[in-house]
Amino acid sequence: QLQLVQSGGGLVQPGGSLRLSCAPSALSLDLYAIGWFRQAPGQEREGVACVSHSGSTHYADSVKGRFTISRDNAKNTVFLQMNSLKPEDTAVYSCAADLTTVQALCTKGTGPFGSWGQGTQVTVSS
Repeated sequence: QLQLVQSGGGLVQPGGSLRLSCAPSALSLDLYAIGWFRQAPGQEREGVACVSHSGSTHYADSVKGRFTISRDNAKNTVFLQMNSLKPEDTAVYSCAADLTTVQALCTKGTGPFGSWGQGTQVTVSS
């Protein structure tokens, strides 16, 4: 099972940008679908953006046109570029990996053999 290590996040003003990174501590992400999820206090977890091993992507409607998920297989890292951030984007963001489709990952989360990062806080506030 993968161990995923996240970096990035923090406090940003509305309209600003942040980039999150997700990389495994060992092994390769090559065959995995990777997704970014977020959960705000009192709300259900939401699949924000997912990318397949071949580069196909899936986005939640709430972030389309503002967030971009990408993977650099040479660096064994997946990124989430977040632009035009809004206060409602404030949440704990976590990356996840599983051997499944992007649609399944983003809409259902991981299965029993999926892996999760440690989570990182993103706060959008003036």
